[in-house]
Parts: sequence; structure tokens; C-alpha cells
Amino acid sequence: MVSIIIPAYNSGKHLAESIESALAQTWTKKEIIVVDDGSADNSFSIAEKYAEIPGVKVIRQENKGASGARNTGLKEAKGDYIQFLDADDLLSPDKIEGQIMVLNGSSTQLAICRTIHFNDGEDCQNGIETRDWFCTDYTDPVDFLTKLYAGDEVLPGYGGMVTIHSWLTPRKLIDAVGPWNERLSLDDDGEFFCRVILASEGIKFSHVGFNYYRKFDSQQSLSAQKSKKGMESAILAIDLKLGYIKAKSQNSLIDRVFAKHYWWTGVLAYPRFKDLSKYCIEKAKELGYSGEKYVGGPGGHAIAGVLGWKAARYIAWYQQLFKRSWA
Repeated sequence: MVSIIIPAYNSGKHLAESIESALAQTWTKKEIIVVDDGSADNSFSIAEKYAEIPGVKVIRQENKGASGARNTGLKEAKGDYIQFLDADDLLSPDKIEGQIMVLNGSSTQLAICRTIHFNDGEDCQNGIETRDWFCTDYTDPVDFLTKLYAGDEVLPGYGGMVTIHSWLTPRKLIDAVGPWNERLSLDDDGEFFCRVILASEGIKFSHVGFNYYRKFDSQQSLSAQKSKKGMESAILAIDLKLGYIKAKSQNSLIDRVFAKHYWWTGVLAYPRFKDLSKYCIEKAKELGYSGEKYVGGPGGHAIAGVLGWKAARYIAWYQQLFKRSWA
């Protein structure tokens, strides 16, 4: 049995399409749990239309955030495997079945598949398939995560993003590591799957099936927000992930990888959140980060080369304020 958990918050534009992709799965032993997280739009009424279909359950709750909605879904889920699916993303019909086949009953491994990125308003079939280094089986969870977090700056050819709905996860692994961290709003999936992967015996790659990741130009998604809450969440997620991995390995490469993450986050937090920036910059240097690398566009890099990264960030910040005042 596979439980497909769909958290929804003001997702009326895309929710029906997401539910339909869950219903279309060729793996028939499934249940679909839609959790409306206090939406102010028509998300709940859209979900309710599916509630009479056998195997579909719709829950409405006060707003708790995406992690809270996923945890509500987990409490209701009866499946041996869990498929998380955000309300604006999609699955190919054979996605779950392909992963069930490669897992072959395993409760100690999780499965991954290929991702197709597509722009909102376009047909997902016209999207771009990513062919990442992690599209293969992996037996070393620490090595997988180190390469995933490293990026070209530390390990050329590695890095990237694994979408939430790329995974199919045994319920026993989730029970072993605990629920989603409801303190997190940004990188909540990164923190959660870091725990899950480290508790596993490895990752199985399915050549069958895709997940479709919708990209937005409006930058209104939670992942694009730069609020203090979002920045605090991102930093807490880095702190937690570093602690989890260091508990498993003392490889010095891990320090280099996370020094980069702290530095980047510290630069991006400046000058709006100077306290958070200071914390991250100090953490980066504690882990051995050297240099004064700017994080941003080519114009900012040119300014940073002359005036330093702080001046470049100030200019970038005031440009944003100016644009907002004229919007």
C-alpha cells in the first residue's frame, strides 16, 4: 500500500491536476490524503469533489504550514510506503509502480526517480528532464548527501536539487526518524530527507517514471521568500543537517561543504538581517571558509570586486527597495 499525501494551501489553481496525477498512478494499492492547511481560496472545495472517490480522504485544518500538513497526513496514512506530493506538482502515471519494483519490498532503502522541470502555464510534457549524477543506486548515505550539498565550488560536477516528490519512502524509515520539523518553513524537506537518508541503507534509482516540478516566474512560492522567518528556517536547517551528518562521519570535506552554505546564507542575509548574517559568517569561518566571495548576479560581482561584498549587498538591497516602491 502506498499513501500519497498532498498538503494544500491556497492551491486552487493547480490542486485538481495534482490529485488527478495521483489518481492516475498505475500502482493500484494506494490511498490519497489531501490536507487543506487553512486555505483562503477554493482549495478545499476542489479537494472535496474528490472525497467520494474510494481511497481518497480530504482533511481540513487550521494553518500549520506545509510540514504540519504533511504530519497530519502521516497520522492518517495506512501505507507501507509514503509518497509526498505538493499541490502544484505532478507524477507520471508509472512513477510509483516503477519505484515499488526497484525497492522490491525493502523497508530500509528509499527510491528516487528522474525529474522534469516545467514552467507554470506550460505543458509539463514540454519540460526539461534533468540528468543528474544521483540518477543511480547509492549505498553510502553520507557520501550521497555530501555530494548533494557540495556543489561545483567544493566538488565540481556535484550538487543539485532533489524534489520532494522524487522520493518514495518506506513508512518504517519515517517512523524511525520522526515527523517533519514544524519549526521549519524553508528547507523543511532538506532537513527531513537528510534524516531519512542517513537512517537508510541506501537509495534505489528507478529508470521508470518521472516527477514533474513546476517552476514559477512570480517568485511568490514559499521557497522564494526572503522573510526573516524564512532566513531563520534556512539557517536552522543548515545547523541541523550539519549535526546529523557529523554524527555519522568526521570527514573534513563535510566542514568545507557546510562552510560554503553558511557563507552563502550569511551574504544573502546582509544587510537586511545583520544578526543572522553575522552568525552565518562566523560559522563559515569556524568551519574553515576563506575568501570574501559575493553571492549574486554579475553586476554585484563587479561591484564586490572593487568595494567588497557588503557594499555590493547594500546596493542590491536598495535596488530591490526602489523597485518595490515603484511596483
